[in-house]
Amino acid sequence: MEVVYITIGVSIIVAVFFFIVFIKSVKSGQYEDTYTPSVRMLFDDELVKEPKEHIENQQE
Repeated sequence: MEVVYITIGVSIIVAVFFFIVFIKSVKSGQYEDTYTPSVRMLFDDELVKEPKEHIENQQE
């Protein structure tokens, strides 16, 4: 029965730790940008074109 009390105590400590980390991240502004994630998928597939000279130099 003591194992149940230890498990509950440890789980409460872990939950409080994650809650504190979450509050710190919200206060630091980590979740402020709500626009960029909605348009990020539109720009992920753009190809980066290398200069022609760079490609020719790699083939030699």
